[in-house]
Amino acid sequence: MAIAEFSWDVSKNRFAFSAVGVTGSKLSDEVLIGNARWFIIFRWVVIGVLILFQIFALVASEALTEIGITHQQGWPIAVTMVLCIANIIYIYALDFRQSTRYNSPSINIWAQIIVDLLCLSVVVHFVGSTATPAPFFYVLHIALSCIFFTTIESMIVTVLVCTMYGIVLLSENPLLFLASQSVLVDPGTPAVNPQKFNILLWMVTLDVLFVIVWYVVSRLSIVVRTHERQLLDAYEQITLAQVEKDRYAVLMTHQLKAPLDAIRSKINLIKGDYCGETSPEIKDVVLNIDNRASGMAALILDVLKLERLKAAARDNRAFEHVNIETVISKCIDKLKPIANARHINIEAFIENFVVEGIPNQLEILFENIIANAINYSYDGRSVEIASAIDKQDFSATVTIIDHGIGIGDKDLPHIFDEYFYTPRAALHNRTSSGIGLSIVKTVAENNKLHIKVLSEQNVGTIFSVIFQGAKSSFASEKSGAAI
Repeated sequence: MAIAEFSWDVSKNRFAFSAVGVTGSKLSDEVLIGNARWFIIFRWVVIGVLILFQIFALVASEALTEIGITHQQGWPIAVTMVLCIANIIYIYALDFRQSTRYNSPSINIWAQIIVDLLCLSVVVHFVGSTATPAPFFYVLHIALSCIFFTTIESMIVTVLVCTMYGIVLLSENPLLFLASQSVLVDPGTPAVNPQKFNILLWMVTLDVLFVIVWYVVSRLSIVVRTHERQLLDAYEQITLAQVEKDRYAVLMTHQLKAPLDAIRSKINLIKGDYCGETSPEIKDVVLNIDNRASGMAALILDVLKLERLKAAARDNRAFEHVNIETVISKCIDKLKPIANARHINIEAFIENFVVEGIPNQLEILFENIIANAINYSYDGRSVEIASAIDKQDFSATVTIIDHGIGIGDKDLPHIFDEYFYTPRAALHNRTSSGIGLSIVKTVAENNKLHIKVLSEQNVGTIFSVIFQGAKSSFASEKSGAAI
């Protein structure tokens, strides 16, 4: 049995470089908020590492001393507490305070970088500013500032890093920049202290490295942002072209509809013998023409319906509380004559629930799925419709089961493509336009639904439509009464 799942959550499946990405020379607030949250999570990891370091220092302090790390009892705890308090403040500012001029995502990240640099400087001082690779962690903040900020702002962070590292070295060697007094005492003593020279060389080397990293990453960030902007512009052009194509399709179908209606009216006059008596041969020809014209009329209506649904995707104001039992009952009443003509029994077992959606579109969705279940079932079989509510995750599922020709493994991923139908489907249902499931896809996209399809050839197909944020009708009535 083949299985395929389809999800059309607009917030996820639109183009990756949507309007929330690059704006100008820096990232937008929405992206900065996501990055700030990532920083917070990463900081919790660092806090955990510091706690483990404190535990290890208590157990094996001699081992740390041997590798050059002079452990002092208080600094890991102090840094851990500062980072914890800072994280709580960042979360409070992001989630519980309204965004203002003084509480913006950019300011939040600036605060995170400054506090992190201060804490890192403390760690570098106690772990070892020249004896260990701890100073290289400054590079991480330089790289991230190049990604998150403009070139000037990232340069400020780089200067801040160089300054802090210089302060750390100066705090460890207070007489670093003073002339050696031994020159006055003993003229034979070298003018440059080798230890001071090594420290100065280490500082200058790392400062040069910081500047090089800033230059390279900032250049790369500019290139990436430029390419993202170009991709965004290209996507907007594609979207406009798609809109124009849809408008042209609507115009063409409208132009085809008028002459086709005229042809069908003339055919009806001939079939009703209003134009005089016709021979059986002519009646057969007219009947074939009428069948083809009827199929073309259905295709035109489907195209118009599909284009109207695509246009509705831009309007989110039509969402209402929808009673699923009412929607499915309407669809069953409308499709029962078609099912009865083929001796197909529709069995419904509905656990009612209420969701947020567009009522007329949900009727179109279920009407098309149930109609497909009837059209592709074998005569004399049944179509079962059932629903269930999952109260744990507030989701609900409507399942439509048919016992028909089924869908092949290689065809299943393409069933929602426009004008797609298999040769087996065309033989079983010659009136198919290949648009029905495209309409279902558009409705699912407009209403942010998830659809799961299981199918086996010559056995049948199961469509499961999954709703999020569902409420039982009883709970909905209680809340409505309370209001």
